[in-house]
Amino acid sequence: MQAAAARARRLLASPAASGIQGILSASHRGCAAAAELVLLPHLENGFPASRSSPDHTRSFSSHLPRTLLSQTATSHCRCNKSVCYHMARAHLSTDSSGIDQPKESAEELYQKMLKSVEAQTMPPNAWLWSMISSCSSEEDIKLLFQILQKLRIFRLSNLRINANFNDHLCMKVSEACARVGVLDYGLKVLWNHNVYGITPTIGSAHYLLQHAKEHNDTKLMEKIMQVLRRNSLPLQPGTADIVFSICYNTDRWDLLSKYAARFVQAGVKLRRTAFDVWMEFAAKVGDSQSIWNINSLRGKSIKHYTLTSGFACVK
Repeated sequence: MQAAAARARRLLASPAASGIQGILSASHRGCAAAAELVLLPHLENGFPASRSSPDHTRSFSSHLPRTLLSQTATSHCRCNKSVCYHMARAHLSTDSSGIDQPKESAEELYQKMLKSVEAQTMPPNAWLWSMISSCSSEEDIKLLFQILQKLRIFRLSNLRINANFNDHLCMKVSEACARVGVLDYGLKVLWNHNVYGITPTIGSAHYLLQHAKEHNDTKLMEKIMQVLRRNSLPLQPGTADIVFSICYNTDRWDLLSKYAARFVQAGVKLRRTAFDVWMEFAAKVGDSQSIWNINSLRGKSIKHYTLTSGFACVK
């Protein structure tokens, strides 16, 4: 017994035992405790300790391989650190996603593009698209058309590009004019010869006509139709739908008859909705001759009738 006690004291005084005790008493005490809980049953089976020994809780560590305990404790601590790292990362990513990036105003984008042109460099297309979407006042629309003119000159003189801007960008310009309510500049988008590099399209006219429809503005509709005629823009079935709706909502049978004749003369294939509005309005004003004329015209392009056209004929 004395020899065993002396051997135990020598083991506890050895560097291996002191390293284990350092692990147990360090800041990662929880990790070492977890390792002891895992390894304790195996130690009790392999090295039964005396119940009468007061150093029972400490003596088992002298029989542990130092590398096994260190690896177990290190793995447990790394696991805790990984969990903390991912929790912190998720928290930071959640907070940053809720922060909206500041949006540049149309004037700021105008100044950036102007400096780029003055420096003889073509500004990125994204700046122009952002400026179009940022326009919120008449001053913004004026700045937009100013920079379009400067970009047109720069493309022609420096880049030798004679073509206008693409149709989609031109439609977005007319959409911005309709959204802000600056219709004078919106009508400039429909001119064939302009200094802004804008290509007029019937789609651009539809944005302006939709604005006239929302406000029941027949004067604006007449201006748009006049500009379309002067610039020889082809009329479409969608154009007739919008024009007929404006005339019906404002109770202007004279305008509907005028523009209906123009659409028919241009060879536009009217849709069922346009025929329904036209016939219903004719029945509303009691023009029976127009009803039969519309019905015969409808029969040439559309074989099936709707309830609206049927009721109009009955009236």
